[in-house]
Amino acid sequence: MTIIIKLFRIIYFLLILLFSTSYQLSWAEEVKTMASSIKIPSVNDIIKNANRVAYYQGRDGRAKVSMTIMDSQGRSRYRQFTILRLNKDAEDQCCGDQRFYVYFHRPADVNKMAFMVWKHINKDDDRWLYLPALDLVKRIAASDERASFVGSNFFYEDVSGRNINEDIHELVETTKTYYTLKNTPRDPKPVEFAYYTMWIHRKTFVPVKVEYYDKKGEKYRVYEVLKVDTIQGFPSITKSRMSDLRTKGETIIEYRDVKYNIGLPDKIFTERYLRRAPKKYLKKK
Repeated sequence: MTIIIKLFRIIYFLLILLFSTSYQLSWAEEVKTMASSIKIPSVNDIIKNANRVAYYQGRDGRAKVSMTIMDSQGRSRYRQFTILRLNKDAEDQCCGDQRFYVYFHRPADVNKMAFMVWKHINKDDDRWLYLPALDLVKRIAASDERASFVGSNFFYEDVSGRNINEDIHELVETTKTYYTLKNTPRDPKPVEFAYYTMWIHRKTFVPVKVEYYDKKGEKYRVYEVLKVDTIQGFPSITKSRMSDLRTKGETIIEYRDVKYNIGLPDKIFTERYLRRAPKKYLKKK
């Protein structure tokens, strides 16, 4: 009788072990299947989507912009302007040629000043600045694209965006919320940075933070998104900040009356309209 009881106990424990092992294997296989179903996009797809969200949403767009420039002592200067943007290639939603037009309203010393960009993918961008006090259209050299935009901590290149083909992109970390990319210039000579690190929101592909590092590996410049709103179905940056860690200055930009797909004509992005602003398209509708 004792032998039979012991035999039953052995069989009982063997059954428990069998079912426990089967369950663990089944659970592990399920986890593996779930993990494989959550695919991480390629680096190329991540950077293209981030570029689309930052600069290419809709066929065109308009926004009223308020810019606050603060120095290390807390003194502030202000700029108010309207920015217009047109995608030249309706089929390319992330990386095609574009047109940008910036018209300044305030303060008085920059009123009626205009800035225009013809953004090209396969060659250097063309940039012009109209100075109404002199009635002069000034061509901005490609070498000046990393210079201050109207005295702010943003650069001319920040207005229209950097060509993604100019950098080598590397995915260095993926978290539950962000993709982190390290971006190194293919040609380091024209730029002041050695590389920059970018945090891109996984769900929306909004580039929420960018840190720039110099040749010594020191962080010296930081871009941060402070507010994002959904406008016409597009996740849109409506407040951001650029900080200069060397001078301790910073510039905050706020966007309002943002509108997409308003039907901007190509003709307004010409030198003629630098001198004669396209007021019909600058006004809120």
